[in-house]
Amino acid sequence: MNMYDSDRMGDLLLNAGYSVSDEPLSSDVLIVNTCHIRERASEKLFSELGRLRNIKINRQNQKKPTTIVVAGCVAQATGEEIFRRASYVDIVLGPQTYHRLIDLIEQNKKQLEKNEKTAILDIEFPQESKFEHLPNIGTKNFSAFLSVQEGCDKFCTFCVVPYTRGAEYSRPVADILSEAQSAISRGAKEITLLGQNVNAYHGQTNSGQKTKEVGLGYLLRALADLNGVERLRYITSHPVDMDEDLILAHGEIPALMPFLHLPVQSGSDDVLNRMNRRHKISDYYKIIEKLLEQRSDMKISSDFIVGFPGESTKDFNATIKLINDVKFIQSYSFKYSQRPGTPAATMNGQVVEGEKNSRLSILQEVLVKHQEDFNQQSVNKILPVLLDRKGKKPDQLVGRSPFMQPVHVNTNQSDFGKIVNVKLVSATSTSLKGDITHTGSRDNMHYEEKVERALL
Repeated sequence: MNMYDSDRMGDLLLNAGYSVSDEPLSSDVLIVNTCHIRERASEKLFSELGRLRNIKINRQNQKKPTTIVVAGCVAQATGEEIFRRASYVDIVLGPQTYHRLIDLIEQNKKQLEKNEKTAILDIEFPQESKFEHLPNIGTKNFSAFLSVQEGCDKFCTFCVVPYTRGAEYSRPVADILSEAQSAISRGAKEITLLGQNVNAYHGQTNSGQKTKEVGLGYLLRALADLNGVERLRYITSHPVDMDEDLILAHGEIPALMPFLHLPVQSGSDDVLNRMNRRHKISDYYKIIEKLLEQRSDMKISSDFIVGFPGESTKDFNATIKLINDVKFIQSYSFKYSQRPGTPAATMNGQVVEGEKNSRLSILQEVLVKHQEDFNQQSVNKILPVLLDRKGKKPDQLVGRSPFMQPVHVNTNQSDFGKIVNVKLVSATSTSLKGDITHTGSRDNMHYEEKVERALL
Protein backbone atom coordinates (compact mmCIF):
# COMPACT_ATOMS: atom_id res chain seq x y z
CA MET A 1 0.00 0.00 0.00
CA ASN A 2 2.82 2.42 0.82
CA MET A 3 4.52 1.64 -2.47
CA TYR A 4 1.25 2.43 -4.23
CA ASP A 5 0.83 5.67 -2.25
CA SER A 6 4.41 6.68 -3.06
CA ASP A 7 3.79 6.12 -6.76
CA ARG A 8 0.62 8.20 -6.64
CA MET A 9 2.43 11.05 -4.89
CA GLY A 10 4.98 10.78 -7.67
CA ASP A 11 2.13 11.11 -10.19
CA LEU A 12 0.97 14.29 -8.45
CA LEU A 13 4.46 15.77 -8.60
CA LEU A 14 4.97 14.79 -12.24
CA ASN A 15 1.64 16.38 -13.10
CA ALA A 16 2.80 19.59 -11.39
CA GLY A 17 6.02 19.75 -13.43
CA TYR A 18 8.43 17.99 -11.08
CA SER A 19 10.68 15.10 -12.05
CA VAL A 20 11.73 12.18 -9.87
CA SER A 21 15.30 12.30 -8.57
CA ASP A 22 17.50 9.59 -7.11
CA GLU A 23 19.83 12.17 -5.60
CA PRO A 24 18.56 14.02 -2.48
CA LEU A 25 21.23 16.74 -2.77
CA SER A 26 19.75 17.86 -6.10
CA SER A 27 16.12 17.65 -4.98
CA ASP A 28 13.86 20.58 -4.09
CA VAL A 29 11.37 18.35 -2.29
CA LEU A 30 12.24 15.39 -0.05
CA ILE A 31 9.36 13.09 0.94
CA VAL A 32 9.52 10.32 3.51
CA ASN A 33 6.50 8.03 3.21
CA THR A 34 6.06 6.03 6.38
CA CYS A 35 4.45 2.82 7.65
CA HIS A 36 3.43 2.35 11.29
CA ILE A 37 3.01 -1.43 11.28
CA ARG A 38 6.59 -2.38 12.12
CA GLU A 39 8.14 -1.91 15.55
CA ARG A 40 10.19 1.24 16.14
CA ALA A 41 8.80 2.84 12.99
CA SER A 42 8.93 6.29 14.60
CA GLU A 43 12.57 5.97 15.62
CA LYS A 44 13.54 4.82 12.14
CA LEU A 45 11.77 7.88 10.78
CA PHE A 46 13.68 10.30 13.02
CA SER A 47 16.95 8.64 12.13
CA GLU A 48 16.21 9.21 8.43
CA LEU A 49 15.09 12.77 9.10
CA GLY A 50 18.44 13.49 10.75
CA ARG A 51 20.14 12.57 7.47
CA LEU A 52 17.76 14.78 5.49
CA ARG A 53 18.35 17.68 7.89
CA ASN A 54 22.04 17.71 6.91
CA ILE A 55 21.07 17.71 3.23
CA LYS A 56 18.68 20.61 3.80
CA ILE A 57 21.39 22.62 5.59
CA ASN A 58 23.87 21.99 2.75
CA ARG A 59 21.32 23.13 0.19
CA GLN A 60 20.40 26.20 2.23
CA ASN A 61 24.07 27.19 2.27
CA GLN A 62 23.86 27.09 -1.53
CA LYS A 63 20.72 29.30 -1.47
CA LYS A 64 18.55 26.36 -2.56
CA PRO A 65 15.23 26.17 -0.70
CA THR A 66 14.27 22.64 0.31
CA THR A 67 10.93 21.25 1.47
CA ILE A 68 10.89 18.17 3.71
CA VAL A 69 7.61 16.24 3.81
CA VAL A 70 6.65 13.38 6.12
CA ALA A 71 3.68 11.38 4.85
CA GLY A 72 1.91 8.14 5.68
CA CYS A 73 0.81 6.31 8.80
CA VAL A 74 3.55 7.42 11.22
CA ALA A 75 2.69 10.99 10.23
CA GLN A 76 -0.97 10.26 10.93
CA ALA A 77 -0.23 8.66 14.30
CA THR A 78 2.37 11.06 15.67
CA GLY A 79 1.28 14.35 14.10
CA GLU A 80 2.76 17.36 15.89
CA GLU A 81 5.38 15.23 17.66
CA ILE A 82 7.31 15.21 14.38
CA PHE A 83 7.53 19.01 14.44
CA ARG A 84 8.57 18.98 18.10
CA ARG A 85 11.40 16.53 17.50
CA ALA A 86 12.36 17.68 13.99
CA SER A 87 11.54 21.38 13.64
CA TYR A 88 13.15 21.47 10.20
CA VAL A 89 10.31 19.36 8.74
CA ASP A 90 7.98 21.55 6.69
CA ILE A 91 4.91 19.40 6.00
CA VAL A 92 3.28 16.45 7.76
CA LEU A 93 0.32 14.79 6.06
CA GLY A 94 -1.54 11.53 6.51
CA PRO A 95 -2.34 8.77 4.02
CA GLN A 96 -5.84 10.13 3.37
CA THR A 97 -4.73 13.67 2.47
CA TYR A 98 -1.73 13.23 0.19
CA HIS A 99 -3.83 14.37 -2.76
CA ARG A 100 -3.32 17.88 -1.28
CA LEU A 101 0.46 17.53 -1.51
CA ILE A 102 1.05 20.05 -4.30
CA ASP A 103 -1.06 22.76 -2.63
CA LEU A 104 0.82 22.25 0.62
CA ILE A 105 4.21 22.44 -1.12
CA GLU A 106 3.17 25.69 -2.83
CA GLN A 107 1.98 27.05 0.53
CA ASN A 108 5.36 26.20 2.05
CA LYS A 109 7.20 27.85 -0.86
CA LYS A 110 5.33 31.11 -0.31
CA GLN A 111 6.21 31.03 3.37
CA LEU A 112 9.88 30.49 2.54
CA GLU A 113 9.84 33.42 0.10
CA LYS A 114 8.48 35.64 2.89
CA ASN A 115 11.07 34.23 5.28
CA GLU A 116 8.27 32.77 7.35
CA LYS A 117 8.22 29.30 8.86
CA THR A 118 4.90 27.75 9.78
CA ALA A 119 4.58 24.01 10.27
CA ILE A 120 1.92 22.60 7.93
CA LEU A 121 -0.05 19.71 9.41
CA ASP A 122 -2.78 17.88 7.47
CA ILE A 123 -3.89 14.61 9.07
CA GLU A 124 -7.63 14.90 8.67
CA PHE A 125 -9.97 12.18 7.46
CA PRO A 126 -11.68 14.19 4.69
CA GLN A 127 -15.21 13.47 3.55
CA GLU A 128 -14.22 13.31 -0.10
CA SER A 129 -12.08 10.43 -1.33
CA LYS A 130 -8.49 11.24 -2.22
CA PHE A 131 -8.87 9.03 -5.31
CA GLU A 132 -11.19 11.63 -6.84
CA HIS A 133 -8.28 14.09 -6.96
CA LEU A 134 -5.39 11.92 -8.17
CA PRO A 135 -4.12 12.23 -11.75
CA ASN A 136 -4.14 9.09 -13.86
CA ILE A 137 -0.51 9.04 -15.01
CA GLY A 138 1.38 6.15 -13.50
CA THR A 139 4.76 4.69 -14.29
CA LYS A 140 5.34 1.72 -16.53
CA ASN A 141 5.26 -1.50 -14.51
CA PHE A 142 4.67 -5.00 -15.82
CA SER A 143 3.31 -5.88 -12.38
CA ALA A 144 1.09 -3.08 -11.09
CA PHE A 145 -0.46 -2.32 -7.71
CA LEU A 146 -4.02 -1.01 -7.62
CA SER A 147 -5.63 0.23 -4.41
CA VAL A 148 -9.30 -0.81 -4.23
CA GLN A 149 -10.02 -0.58 -0.49
CA GLU A 150 -8.59 1.30 2.46
CA GLY A 151 -9.06 1.31 6.20
CA CYS A 152 -10.40 -1.34 8.52
CA ASP A 153 -13.39 -1.75 10.83
CA LYS A 154 -12.15 -4.91 12.55
CA PHE A 155 -10.22 -3.28 15.43
CA CYS A 156 -7.88 -6.14 16.21
CA THR A 157 -6.52 -5.30 19.65
CA PHE A 158 -2.88 -5.16 18.47
CA CYS A 159 -3.40 -3.07 15.34
CA VAL A 160 -3.04 0.65 14.61
CA VAL A 161 -4.59 0.57 11.11
CA PRO A 162 -8.11 1.73 12.10
CA TYR A 163 -6.52 4.76 13.79
CA THR A 164 -4.10 5.65 10.98
CA ARG A 165 -6.07 4.65 7.87
CA GLY A 166 -9.58 5.19 9.19
CA ALA A 167 -12.83 3.37 8.48
CA GLU A 168 -13.25 0.98 5.57
CA TYR A 169 -13.72 2.64 2.20
CA SER A 170 -14.17 0.87 -1.13
CA ARG A 171 -13.65 2.54 -4.50
CA PRO A 172 -16.37 2.29 -7.18
CA VAL A 173 -15.93 -0.54 -9.68
CA ALA A 174 -15.84 1.81 -12.67
CA ASP A 175 -12.94 3.82 -11.20
CA ILE A 176 -10.94 0.67 -10.51
CA LEU A 177 -11.52 -0.69 -14.01
CA SER A 178 -10.42 2.64 -15.48
CA GLU A 179 -7.19 2.65 -13.49
CA ALA A 180 -6.57 -1.00 -14.36
CA GLN A 181 -7.06 -0.28 -18.06
CA SER A 182 -4.59 2.59 -17.78
CA ALA A 183 -2.03 0.28 -16.14
CA ILE A 184 -2.55 -2.30 -18.90
CA SER A 185 -2.00 0.36 -21.56
CA ARG A 186 1.39 1.06 -19.94
CA GLY A 187 2.36 -2.60 -20.16
CA ALA A 188 1.01 -4.18 -16.98
CA LYS A 189 0.31 -7.89 -17.29
CA GLU A 190 -0.22 -8.57 -13.60
CA ILE A 191 -2.45 -6.50 -11.30
CA THR A 192 -2.37 -6.85 -7.54
CA LEU A 193 -5.39 -5.41 -5.73
CA LEU A 194 -4.51 -3.69 -2.47
CA GLY A 195 -6.39 -3.02 0.72
CA GLN A 196 -5.77 -3.06 4.45
CA ASN A 197 -8.67 -5.52 4.46
CA VAL A 198 -9.04 -6.08 0.74
CA ASN A 199 -11.61 -8.87 0.83
CA ALA A 200 -13.96 -6.61 2.79
CA TYR A 201 -14.34 -4.73 -0.52
CA HIS A 202 -17.93 -3.53 -1.02
CA GLY A 203 -17.81 -1.14 -3.97
CA GLN A 204 -20.61 0.35 -6.01
CA THR A 205 -21.41 -0.58 -9.60
CA ASN A 206 -24.16 0.36 -12.00
CA SER A 207 -26.50 -2.35 -13.29
CA GLY A 208 -28.96 -0.92 -15.76
CA GLN A 209 -30.65 1.99 -14.02
CA LYS A 210 -29.70 0.78 -10.55
CA THR A 211 -26.62 1.06 -8.40
CA LYS A 212 -25.70 -1.99 -6.39
CA GLU A 213 -22.99 -2.97 -3.93
CA VAL A 214 -20.67 -5.81 -4.95
CA GLY A 215 -17.87 -7.78 -3.33
CA LEU A 216 -14.32 -8.68 -4.28
CA GLY A 217 -15.36 -11.76 -6.24
CA TYR A 218 -17.43 -9.59 -8.59
CA LEU A 219 -14.57 -7.11 -8.98
CA LEU A 220 -12.05 -9.84 -9.82
CA ARG A 221 -14.35 -11.25 -12.50
CA ALA A 222 -14.78 -7.77 -14.01
CA LEU A 223 -11.03 -7.20 -14.07
CA ALA A 224 -10.42 -10.62 -15.60
CA ASP A 225 -12.64 -9.59 -18.53
CA LEU A 226 -10.29 -6.73 -19.44
CA ASN A 227 -8.17 -7.48 -22.49
CA GLY A 228 -4.53 -7.78 -21.48
CA VAL A 229 -4.93 -8.99 -17.89
CA GLU A 230 -2.73 -12.07 -17.55
CA ARG A 231 -2.52 -12.33 -13.78
CA LEU A 232 -4.58 -11.18 -10.80
CA ARG A 233 -3.70 -11.17 -7.12
CA TYR A 234 -5.05 -9.47 -4.00
CA ILE A 235 -3.62 -8.63 -0.59
CA THR A 236 -4.21 -8.47 2.43
CA SER A 237 -7.23 -10.56 3.41
CA HIS A 238 -9.05 -11.28 6.65
CA PRO A 239 -10.42 -14.80 7.22
CA VAL A 240 -13.80 -13.40 8.30
CA ASP A 241 -14.33 -11.88 4.85
CA MET A 242 -13.48 -14.96 2.76
CA ASP A 243 -17.06 -15.39 1.53
CA GLU A 244 -18.34 -18.15 -0.75
CA ASP A 245 -18.39 -15.98 -3.87
CA LEU A 246 -14.74 -15.04 -3.44
CA ILE A 247 -13.75 -18.65 -2.84
CA LEU A 248 -15.65 -19.71 -5.98
CA ALA A 249 -13.81 -17.02 -7.95
CA HIS A 250 -10.57 -18.92 -7.37
CA GLY A 251 -11.99 -21.84 -9.33
CA GLU A 252 -13.62 -19.73 -12.05
CA ILE A 253 -10.97 -17.12 -12.98
CA PRO A 254 -7.94 -18.57 -14.79
CA ALA A 255 -5.95 -15.35 -14.30
CA LEU A 256 -6.39 -15.43 -10.52
CA MET A 257 -3.15 -16.88 -9.18
CA PRO A 258 -3.27 -20.05 -7.01
CA PHE A 259 -1.69 -18.25 -4.08
CA LEU A 260 -3.35 -16.40 -1.21
CA HIS A 261 -1.93 -14.40 1.67
CA LEU A 262 -4.38 -15.04 4.51
CA PRO A 263 -3.11 -13.82 7.91
CA VAL A 264 -4.12 -16.02 10.83
CA GLN A 265 -1.82 -14.47 13.51
CA SER A 266 -2.12 -17.40 15.98
CA GLY A 267 -3.13 -21.05 16.11
CA SER A 268 -4.89 -20.65 19.44
CA ASP A 269 -8.58 -19.77 19.74
CA ASP A 270 -7.92 -18.17 23.13
CA VAL A 271 -5.28 -15.86 21.66
CA LEU A 272 -7.44 -15.09 18.63
CA ASN A 273 -10.25 -14.10 20.98
CA ARG A 274 -7.96 -11.70 22.88
CA MET A 275 -6.80 -10.33 19.53
CA ASN A 276 -10.46 -9.75 18.53
CA ARG A 277 -9.83 -11.61 15.30
CA ARG A 278 -13.49 -12.81 15.11
CA HIS A 279 -12.63 -16.23 13.69
CA LYS A 280 -11.66 -19.59 15.13
CA ILE A 281 -8.96 -21.95 13.94
CA SER A 282 -11.65 -24.37 12.74
CA ASP A 283 -12.95 -21.57 10.47
CA TYR A 284 -9.46 -21.12 9.04
CA TYR A 285 -9.11 -24.81 8.24
CA LYS A 286 -12.52 -24.79 6.52
CA ILE A 287 -11.54 -21.83 4.32
CA ILE A 288 -8.40 -23.61 3.14
CA GLU A 289 -10.37 -26.80 2.51
CA LYS A 290 -12.88 -24.90 0.35
CA LEU A 291 -10.11 -23.14 -1.55
CA LEU A 292 -8.46 -26.46 -2.32
CA GLU A 293 -11.78 -27.76 -3.63
CA GLN A 294 -11.70 -24.92 -6.15
CA ARG A 295 -7.95 -25.07 -6.93
CA SER A 296 -6.08 -28.22 -5.98
CA ASP A 297 -2.78 -26.37 -6.47
CA MET A 298 -3.72 -23.56 -4.08
CA LYS A 299 -0.97 -22.43 -1.69
CA ILE A 300 -1.22 -20.20 1.36
CA SER A 301 1.01 -17.68 3.12
CA SER A 302 0.26 -15.97 6.40
CA ASP A 303 1.22 -13.58 9.22
CA PHE A 304 2.05 -14.63 12.78
CA ILE A 305 2.46 -12.74 16.04
CA VAL A 306 4.21 -14.57 18.88
CA GLY A 307 4.22 -13.54 22.52
CA PHE A 308 0.84 -11.83 22.44
CA PRO A 309 -0.36 -10.92 25.95
CA GLY A 310 -1.54 -14.06 27.73
CA GLU A 311 -0.02 -16.46 25.17
CA SER A 312 0.87 -19.67 27.00
CA THR A 313 3.18 -22.46 25.92
CA LYS A 314 0.04 -24.41 24.99
CA ASP A 315 -1.15 -21.52 22.81
CA PHE A 316 2.24 -21.29 21.11
CA ASN A 317 2.32 -25.03 20.45
CA ALA A 318 -1.12 -24.73 18.81
CA THR A 319 0.39 -22.21 16.40
CA ILE A 320 3.22 -24.59 15.54
CA LYS A 321 0.66 -27.36 14.93
CA LEU A 322 -1.27 -25.10 12.55
CA ILE A 323 1.91 -24.30 10.63
CA ASN A 324 2.80 -27.97 10.29
CA ASP A 325 -0.75 -28.82 9.19
CA VAL A 326 -1.08 -26.11 6.53
CA LYS A 327 2.58 -25.97 5.45
CA PHE A 328 2.56 -22.26 4.58
CA ILE A 329 4.90 -21.62 1.67
CA GLN A 330 5.75 -18.06 2.78
CA SER A 331 5.02 -16.09 5.95
CA TYR A 332 5.77 -12.97 7.93
CA SER A 333 6.35 -13.41 11.65
CA PHE A 334 6.89 -10.91 14.44
CA LYS A 335 7.24 -10.61 18.19
CA TYR A 336 4.30 -8.80 19.69
CA SER A 337 5.16 -5.15 20.32
CA GLN A 338 3.05 -2.75 22.34
CA ARG A 339 1.55 -0.03 20.16
CA PRO A 340 0.39 3.03 22.13
CA GLY A 341 -3.36 3.52 21.95
CA THR A 342 -4.22 -0.10 21.16
CA PRO A 343 -6.12 -2.25 23.70
CA ALA A 344 -3.46 -4.98 23.77
CA ALA A 345 -0.81 -2.52 24.97
CA THR A 346 -2.40 -2.44 28.44
CA MET A 347 -3.55 -6.07 28.66
CA ASN A 348 -2.48 -8.26 31.55
CA GLY A 349 -0.11 -11.13 30.87
CA GLN A 350 2.55 -9.31 28.83
CA VAL A 351 5.10 -11.94 27.77
CA VAL A 352 8.71 -11.23 28.74
CA GLU A 353 11.08 -10.30 25.93
CA GLY A 354 13.32 -13.33 26.33
CA GLU A 355 10.39 -15.73 25.95
CA LYS A 356 9.15 -13.85 22.88
CA ASN A 357 12.60 -14.12 21.30
CA SER A 358 12.75 -17.85 22.00
CA ARG A 359 9.29 -18.53 20.56
CA LEU A 360 9.95 -16.41 17.49
CA SER A 361 13.16 -18.32 16.78
CA ILE A 362 11.36 -21.67 17.01
CA LEU A 363 8.44 -20.47 14.87
CA GLN A 364 10.64 -18.99 12.15
CA GLU A 365 12.69 -22.18 11.94
CA VAL A 366 9.51 -24.17 11.25
CA LEU A 367 8.25 -21.59 8.73
CA VAL A 368 11.55 -21.54 6.84
CA LYS A 369 11.58 -25.35 6.67
CA HIS A 370 8.16 -25.45 4.97
CA GLN A 371 9.11 -22.65 2.60
CA GLU A 372 12.34 -24.39 1.65
CA ASP A 373 10.55 -27.73 1.24
CA PHE A 374 8.08 -26.18 -1.18
CA ASN A 375 10.83 -24.50 -3.17
CA GLN A 376 12.78 -27.75 -3.37
CA GLN A 377 9.64 -29.59 -4.51
CA SER A 378 9.39 -27.04 -7.34
CA VAL A 379 12.78 -28.01 -8.80
CA ASN A 380 12.48 -29.72 -12.22
CA LYS A 381 8.97 -28.32 -12.70
CA ILE A 382 8.09 -25.86 -15.45
CA LEU A 383 6.31 -22.74 -14.25
CA PRO A 384 5.23 -19.55 -16.05
CA VAL A 385 7.25 -16.61 -14.72
CA LEU A 386 6.63 -12.91 -15.30
CA LEU A 387 10.09 -11.37 -15.67
CA ASP A 388 9.44 -7.90 -14.29
CA ARG A 389 12.74 -6.93 -12.65
CA LYS A 390 16.37 -6.74 -13.66
CA GLY A 391 18.79 -8.88 -11.71
CA LYS A 392 22.12 -7.93 -10.21
CA LYS A 393 23.97 -9.36 -13.20
CA PRO A 394 23.77 -7.84 -16.72
CA ASP A 395 22.34 -11.02 -18.22
CA GLN A 396 19.90 -11.76 -15.40
CA LEU A 397 16.18 -11.10 -15.03
CA VAL A 398 14.00 -11.83 -12.00
CA GLY A 399 10.32 -12.63 -11.83
CA ARG A 400 7.63 -14.34 -9.79
CA SER A 401 6.05 -17.72 -10.24
CA PRO A 402 2.28 -18.09 -9.80
CA PHE A 403 3.08 -18.89 -6.15
CA MET A 404 5.03 -15.64 -5.61
CA GLN A 405 8.39 -17.41 -5.57
CA PRO A 406 11.25 -15.18 -6.78
CA VAL A 407 12.83 -16.82 -9.83
CA HIS A 408 16.23 -15.79 -11.25
CA VAL A 409 16.81 -16.45 -14.93
CA ASN A 410 19.87 -15.88 -17.11
CA THR A 411 18.57 -14.43 -20.34
CA ASN A 412 18.87 -11.38 -22.54
CA GLN A 413 16.98 -8.19 -21.79
CA SER A 414 14.56 -8.76 -24.68
CA ASP A 415 12.58 -11.06 -22.34
CA PHE A 416 12.03 -8.23 -19.86
CA GLY A 417 8.30 -7.86 -19.18
CA LYS A 418 7.34 -11.20 -20.71
CA ILE A 419 5.71 -14.28 -19.23
CA VAL A 420 7.94 -17.20 -20.09
CA ASN A 421 8.02 -20.89 -19.23
CA VAL A 422 10.92 -21.57 -16.87
CA LYS A 423 12.28 -24.95 -15.87
CA LEU A 424 13.39 -24.60 -12.26
CA VAL A 425 16.84 -26.05 -11.71
CA SER A 426 17.80 -25.11 -8.14
CA ALA A 427 16.26 -23.66 -5.01
CA THR A 428 17.03 -22.05 -1.66
CA SER A 429 14.62 -21.20 1.13
CA THR A 430 13.96 -17.78 -0.43
CA SER A 431 14.29 -18.10 -4.21
CA LEU A 432 14.81 -20.31 -7.25
CA LYS A 433 16.89 -20.37 -10.40
CA GLY A 434 15.71 -21.62 -13.74
CA ASP A 435 16.18 -21.81 -17.48
CA ILE A 436 13.73 -20.55 -20.07
CA THR A 437 12.29 -23.46 -22.00
CA HIS A 438 10.62 -21.32 -24.64
CA THR A 439 11.92 -17.82 -25.39
CA GLY A 440 9.63 -15.01 -26.40
CA SER A 441 6.31 -13.84 -25.06
CA ARG A 442 3.82 -16.25 -23.51
CA ASP A 443 1.08 -13.61 -23.44
CA ASN A 444 -1.18 -15.58 -25.73
CA MET A 445 -0.77 -18.85 -23.89
CA HIS A 446 -3.95 -19.71 -22.02
CA TYR A 447 -3.38 -19.92 -18.29
CA GLU A 448 -4.89 -23.40 -17.92
CA GLU A 449 -2.13 -24.63 -20.19
CA LYS A 450 0.43 -22.92 -17.96
CA VAL A 451 -1.03 -24.55 -14.87
CA GLU A 452 -1.17 -27.95 -16.59
CA ARG A 453 2.52 -27.70 -17.40
CA ALA A 454 3.33 -26.43 -13.90
CA LEU A 455 1.69 -29.45 -12.31
CA LEU A 456 3.38 -32.07 -14.48
